[in-house]
Amino acid sequence: MIDFFIPKALAQDGAPPSMMGLDIFIIVAFILIFYFIVWRPQSKRAKEHRELVASLSKGDEIVTNGGLIGKVVKIEEQYLVFEVADNVQLKLQKGSVTAALPKGTIKSI
Repeated sequence: MIDFFIPKALAQDGAPPSMMGLDIFIIVAFILIFYFIVWRPQSKRAKEHRELVASLSKGDEIVTNGGLIGKVVKIEEQYLVFEVADNVQLKLQKGSVTAALPKGTIKSI
């Protein structure tokens, strides 16, 4: 009669298997996926951009975030002045530079 009230699974000697190891594995897997897919490539691109901005010098041809193409005329601490046409100079932040072009690209366009 007592067997009716106590389920046989609880009456056995061993404890139920723990899922804690699987939970930790899933959390670690998500952290690794986040690191390799999101964080690492983004930090690599940021490092390349910092190196690009630091290597700019007078006479370099650049492209800005807005798509303007010009030649660097003057470099200041936070800003640079670049020439987009004859006697047309614009001042912009260094971080706005997207890419440095090979010499002579502006003339070929």
